[in-house]
Amino acid sequence: MPPVDARAPRADAADLDGKEAALYRALGDLPSVIVAYSGGVDSALLAYAATRVLGTHALCVTADSPSYPQHHREMALSLAKEFGFHHEIIQTAEMARPEYRANPANRCYYCKHELYTHLSTLAHERGIPVIADGSNADDRGDYRPGRQAAREFGVRSPLDEAGLTKTEIRELARRGGLPTWDEPASACLSSRIPYFTEVTDEKLRMIERAEAVLRDLGFRICRVRHHETIARLELGPAEMARVADPAVAATIDRKLREIGYGHVTIDLRGYRLGSLNEALRLRPA
Repeated sequence: MPPVDARAPRADAADLDGKEAALYRALGDLPSVIVAYSGGVDSALLAYAATRVLGTHALCVTADSPSYPQHHREMALSLAKEFGFHHEIIQTAEMARPEYRANPANRCYYCKHELYTHLSTLAHERGIPVIADGSNADDRGDYRPGRQAAREFGVRSPLDEAGLTKTEIRELARRGGLPTWDEPASACLSSRIPYFTEVTDEKLRMIERAEAVLRDLGFRICRVRHHETIARLELGPAEMARVADPAVAATIDRKLREIGYGHVTIDLRGYRLGSLNEALRLRPA
């Protein structure tokens, strides 16, 4: 087991051991499974556990599309290679769906519907009876319309079924040696565009390039919220003071203007998960 890291999440050891055992038992009851694998910490832990239990009978599938960040793709490929996942990449076409591009409050439903349509076809072709995603117990109280699509397609959520929270998943990932155990939470690039504002390839590429600028400057927790010509930056609370450095601020402003933004602003409340949901009155889905 890797040594304890000062950044490591805290979880009750006995309770966590029981949940981990429940996860492995549930996976062991499956003859084979397709894991919807994005490379984030949740799906990475599920892919790791499924591979340990089922070997090549666990097929880890990454969906590539314009809304999928390049650095996530690289993480997914790197982890799959390092840990020997049986891994494939498919192409999805949510951007071809007018209802997705219109960016309604349930945009994620259409994205996940597209994903599970492809995975269901693949499962049928390969004779794989179960599709699993990386939803966890903490997701139950959040607004996640994609879960409706998962229910419609009968997708299993083994991490959630075992009662594993995000903190516990990070700890199990750390124990397993997954280098992404402390990777900041992320989401598709479309989540940076306010609801009811059209999603386009051009906007997605602007967002991706702008966030790459911030990561290259050493920011770990960052979002670029796209308000047409305005880039609203959400940064981790511990990192916000860095933009007070005139050199850092000037670099961010110059590079984001080169990308196409006319104004660059800092959200003084910092990064919040799903901040664009704040304008809506939403219930868990």
